[in-house]
Amino acid sequence: MAEFREALLSASFTADGLLDLLGPTAYAALARSEAVPALRATRGGSPLETLVRLFLLQRPVSRAAAAAALPTGGLLDGLLADGWLTADGDGLRATVDVRPYADEVAGLPSADAWVVSDLGCAVGGAGGIGSGRTAAGVERRDLVLGVGGASTTLANLTVRRPVREVLDLGSGSGVQALHAARHAQRVTATDLNPRALHFTRLTAAISGFDQVETAEGSLYEPVGDRRFDLIVSNPPFVISPAGRFTYRDGGMAGDELCRSVVRGAAAHLAPGGYCQLLANWQHVRGEDWRERLTGWVAGTGLDAWVVQREVQDVAQYAELWLRDGGDHRGEEYAARYEEWLDGFEAARVEGIGFGWITLRASGAAEPVVRIEEWPHPVEQPLGPHIEEWFARQDFLRAHDDAGLLAARYLLADEVVQEQIGDPGSEDPEHVVLRHNRGMRRATKVDTVGAGFVGVCDGTLAAGEIVDAIAQLLGEDAERLRERVPESLRLLTEQGFVEPVR
Repeated sequence: MAEFREALLSASFTADGLLDLLGPTAYAALARSEAVPALRATRGGSPLETLVRLFLLQRPVSRAAAAAALPTGGLLDGLLADGWLTADGDGLRATVDVRPYADEVAGLPSADAWVVSDLGCAVGGAGGIGSGRTAAGVERRDLVLGVGGASTTLANLTVRRPVREVLDLGSGSGVQALHAARHAQRVTATDLNPRALHFTRLTAAISGFDQVETAEGSLYEPVGDRRFDLIVSNPPFVISPAGRFTYRDGGMAGDELCRSVVRGAAAHLAPGGYCQLLANWQHVRGEDWRERLTGWVAGTGLDAWVVQREVQDVAQYAELWLRDGGDHRGEEYAARYEEWLDGFEAARVEGIGFGWITLRASGAAEPVVRIEEWPHPVEQPLGPHIEEWFARQDFLRAHDDAGLLAARYLLADEVVQEQIGDPGSEDPEHVVLRHNRGMRRATKVDTVGAGFVGVCDGTLAAGEIVDAIAQLLGEDAERLRERVPESLRLLTEQGFVEPVR
């Protein structure tokens, strides 16, 4: 595998090399699963062009071209023997997709990694493959997808810090394991699909990471009672009437699979450890979805931050995943559509929420649980801001009102103040603080709040600032001290001000 890696690097078959060869237009088209611009850009026959045609565009190449691109003695024959390549008439064709992978935002540089997946299952997913077997003879239900929007989202959400043990639950082609291997001494990747674990091993090996191990089984079953500093999961969260496709359908009733990941995390997190996952959840008639998610976390002893990013009605949701399953063109489309809607109706489901869940084993006697809807743009990577949010919860939990007033604070970076009111009026109707980092929140504040954040430079304790504002406004200082902590908790929790530790 080291020889294969060296051949790829020698040919500049990396994310940067790919962009240099294709140019921004063809590169962007390839990300949309459109191959024609890339085919036009790879007519020259160089080693890099040959590898792009072979492993990304799934086109046959001559044996001579393949030998020139993979020149190390015995490498080409070894790839044929191991099944990476197969004969196609007088030429050779790849049996897998090998794709340079980089996510500079999430901290994975361009020359470090490649992701191995099934043909046609890289950037664009598997929607165009159909519901039977692929051209390579793989059953549709057993496909292993490559890099997609969900995997990138999770990578950018994940808290990155040096740790000993990471669990990638439902590893697929190993995207999350790649990221984890950069900051963990040991990564355990699990999956129910043995083909997925095979691809994870290939992805790790070709990318030069030897601390990735695999274990086959459902959810936490393969790891017994082991505990981890970080658990990441892009699980098969799709709520479908039947578990047709291993890579996406949980095979459990409703949203039970995602609930099981959450409930099981408590027994597998080391002290201070994080569990982060993408999830779908049901909006059930007569039930507040927030209460549903609160029930998932209740009794685990874990801090939790749940963010709902999108809600689809049941028809939209069924159409999305019918297209993904290749069912939107067949004669059975209407019957399958009915099956989905029947299932949702029987369970009184009116919509499906999509978002992310972060859990932390803080060890606190009273865990913090925040469940919110936030469909607005956020800064990427969000992982550092998620870690800071949990750190602020520790601070708030440890400080009563008197402690908050005794602490000193700094105005967070890139917080701006907006004054809103009628043109020409002497005073604004209200003042808004807007944070341009992290979740990019905004909150209304009164005159006291605006004055407070305006002088938060870490020099004075909050109580001293409140006393000065009271004197300036002619208000009773003790009464002001009584009402300020509530808003101070909000400003701290949302990251507008940061305690000086």
